Amino acid sequence: MVEYVEVLKTGDMNNGEMRGTSIRGKELLLAKADGKFYAASNVCPHMGGTLAKGTLKGTVVTCPRHASQFDLQDGHVVRWTKWSGAKLAIGKLVRSPRPLKTYPVKIEGDRVLVGI
Repeated sequence: MVEYVEVLKTGDMNNGEMRGTSIRGKELLLAKADGKFYAASNVCPHMGGTLAKGTLKGTVVTCPRHASQFDLQDGHVVRWTKWSGAKLAIGKLVRSPRPLKTYPVKIEGDRVLVGI
């Protein structure tokens, strides 16, 4: 069963902003893109980079470690790494592409709630 926890107020983040937080033992990435709030794991499934230290363009977050990219709408892999050729092929064998864990978000009044 999903329990919703308040993580911030709607006015606490600007559009295009993201930040990391820890809630109930989970490291979460919170982001606001195109006026909508998103929540996902703050740990990149590629090599464990901290996604909040990366960049956000639209709903796509880029990890600062190896430029892996994930869409916050559903966590799907946009790009596994910035590597190419043999290095990419070997990297995929060592660590196959996995989506980013996302969490449901709902707004109640001015409260942003994340389902964990």
